[in-house]
Amino acid sequence: MTLTPDDIEAIVLSVKVAVVATLCSLPLAVFVAYVLARWDFWGKALLNGLVHLPLVLPPVVTGYVLLLTFGRRGWIGEYLEQCCDLVLAFRWTGAALAAAVMAFPLTVRAIRLSIESVDPKLEQAASTLGASPFMTFVLVTLPLSLPGILAGTILGFAKALGEFGATITFVANIPGQTRTMATAIYTYTQSPTGDEGAFRLTLISIGIAMLALLLSELCARHIHRKAADL
Repeated sequence: MTLTPDDIEAIVLSVKVAVVATLCSLPLAVFVAYVLARWDFWGKALLNGLVHLPLVLPPVVTGYVLLLTFGRRGWIGEYLEQCCDLVLAFRWTGAALAAAVMAFPLTVRAIRLSIESVDPKLEQAASTLGASPFMTFVLVTLPLSLPGILAGTILGFAKALGEFGATITFVANIPGQTRTMATAIYTYTQSPTGDEGAFRLTLISIGIAMLALLLSELCARHIHRKAADL
């Protein structure tokens, strides 16, 4: 099985997009998960619905909303281009944004479940000893939630790696610029002679996803061992 230069380009771009999407969205995902897990406020159900909306909307709809919002004529996209010279539509950065949006609900859900499993009495004990809410989160909640945060990160990465519908709608399928593995596989399937290429990239995609899951399992076991030793 020999990879073509176009295949290698699509693989590298896919990994780049997935890593950027995951790392950029992770801090916000942790914050939102903590808010949903620990805070009670008016509109909590609405926030929860907005977070999980990309899971139930057709990906094409999400991509179209991104195009309307972050396109060159969108109210955010136009501002970003004027003030920061940042263009998202039909660029790899836009592919990273689309992947982050689609992966965000899975990341938040895994992290929220992990935070909810932390005994609130431990946080209350830290507060009683004089720790501020922020330090309580950093020193107590965050370390105890690490396995869930890791799981959410891996889930988000895997989802971002395979994102297709929102990506192709928002940034199209431009060779060398926005053609990821998913869109490259789609391109191959549209050709009568593309079965071999589609099969190659499918195997690579499965391999990368499995490697990420295995690394996640190894890291989770290491974290559990460290926690047991404390």
